[in-house]
Amino acid sequence: MSSTATGRPHDRSWYEIRLQGRLDSRWSVWFDGLTLSAGADGTTTLRGPVVDQAALHGLLQRLRDLGLPLISVAQVEPDPASPPNPNDPRSSNTGDKP
Repeated sequence: MSSTATGRPHDRSWYEIRLQGRLDSRWSVWFDGLTLSAGADGTTTLRGPVVDQAALHGLLQRLRDLGLPLISVAQVEPDPASPPNPNDPRSSNTGDKP
């Protein structure tokens, strides 16, 4: 992964995480602004950019703590149709936020 002079990656990987069980969209903030969608089969899918592997492991720990069974974790292509999530502090391009 390439990085900027600060050592931060400048292209985040996107992930899709599927769970058995339901989480509604209010949980999005707790999961770093990932998009949550409910499936008709009783599953929840979290999808969006993850800044690095440490952040991915943190997300997986949060899911473990909720006790919902993990179905799959997959790295996916970014969704060009998804607008930036205004609740996600990582979506700012101003450069003046931490």
